[in-house]
Amino acid sequence: MENTKTDGKEEEEEESVVFEIPLGDAAETFNLEKAVCSHGLFMMSPNHWDPLSLTFSRPLRLSLSDSDPQVSTPTTSLFVSISHPPHLPRSLSVRVYGTRCLSPKHQESLVAQVVRMLRLSETDERNAREFRKIAEAAAAEENNSWLTGFGGRVFRSPTLFEDMVKCILLCNCQWPRTLSMARALCELQCELQCKSSGVFVAQAVNATVKNKCNDTAHNFIPNTSAGKESKRNIRASKVTKNLASKIVETETLLEADANLKTDSAHIGRETLESVENDSCARCSSRHGSDSWAPDSLQSQHGIQPGVNKMICNFPSPRELANLDESFLAKRCNLGYRAIRIIKLAQSIVEGRIPLREVEEDCANGASSSCYNKLADQFRQIDGFGPFTCANVLMCMGFYHIIPTDSETVRHLKQVHAKKSTIQTVQRDVEEIYGKYAPFQFLAYCCRRMRPSHDKVVSSVKTS
Repeated sequence: MENTKTDGKEEEEEESVVFEIPLGDAAETFNLEKAVCSHGLFMMSPNHWDPLSLTFSRPLRLSLSDSDPQVSTPTTSLFVSISHPPHLPRSLSVRVYGTRCLSPKHQESLVAQVVRMLRLSETDERNAREFRKIAEAAAAEENNSWLTGFGGRVFRSPTLFEDMVKCILLCNCQWPRTLSMARALCELQCELQCKSSGVFVAQAVNATVKNKCNDTAHNFIPNTSAGKESKRNIRASKVTKNLASKIVETETLLEADANLKTDSAHIGRETLESVENDSCARCSSRHGSDSWAPDSLQSQHGIQPGVNKMICNFPSPRELANLDESFLAKRCNLGYRAIRIIKLAQSIVEGRIPLREVEEDCANGASSSCYNKLADQFRQIDGFGPFTCANVLMCMGFYHIIPTDSETVRHLKQVHAKKSTIQTVQRDVEEIYGKYAPFQFLAYCCRRMRPSHDKVVSSVKTS
């Protein structure tokens, strides 16, 4: 681990720490770009991928206590960039900004989050190798190339809680709205850090948390009925963007998203600096005069965060648990999702959903019996219908079930010339992708992402 300082004649020097994460057996086939750009989650704030420098960056939390890092308080976020430079073929290079040194415990916490995001555990590597064997055999038999080259890793968040919330944000809305809600939650987290702004905090925090469940701490789930996800409109004019086209059209979507109207005082990335001046003026002496947004500080070398900038991370359960439902819904344009996210956060903070134990139970492999048990438990969480549950469980390493919605119907029609409906789509995808068991989702993801990945690489090379 080394300490470095960025050079700057007119700017205050930024301190950073660099350390390496050995790739182990994964080094033979690991590709950072493919590991990151493998699922739409990588496009949601506060994640940022720079296709020029091939660098992934975002804030990550330090674990400051022995409790669950997803819940612990206080939590400090540091901006982290991850790259795979040619001179380190068997390691990732991780640069942590805004600090002179890292304790072994803090570095261990950061490593664990990077390993989770990029699926670098022994179990993940074993799954990736097994899938590639199946894919290579199928590609040779079917004489096609779309299965080859996929790394067998699907990007996810540094914590299960962030995955769960983002899976809620994927439901029943178009992609620009999903991006908007994720970004608004990160901007809200910035505002919540301004503890000196008493008026804002008083507005945001509900003095008496309503509808608190009375379950005891040993209960796994809140005592709430399973909320059915709204019917999805599958008319052509309402179908969401294909995930493959989402990556190619990211900038277009983000630009369109900036024009979305909301009833709340929505804060766009272009106005984040003025927000801090208005709402967090008294924090400037502590955090610097400028705020920071993950997609606002790009350069030809990737993101270079300025010194003492306010870091906008994804909010933790504790930061969301006591917010007022109407405030959260209006501030982040979440609609009905606000109460579901608050209840989820409360259940985690109060110990009724022990996320660490849930993930540890699946650490040695994802069995069908474990999947069924977790699916039954997750469905009892308010707002966790079949689509959300399947997405969350996919993030946990279960690849034998493909989360299906109207987007899947469109995929089957466009790619496989298969007429499908919401009622038949689960059966239809199993007929097509069942031969790749137990990695049906990886094959499905590969089929959807490969054309887009080729276009992205081509556009970067010709630009």
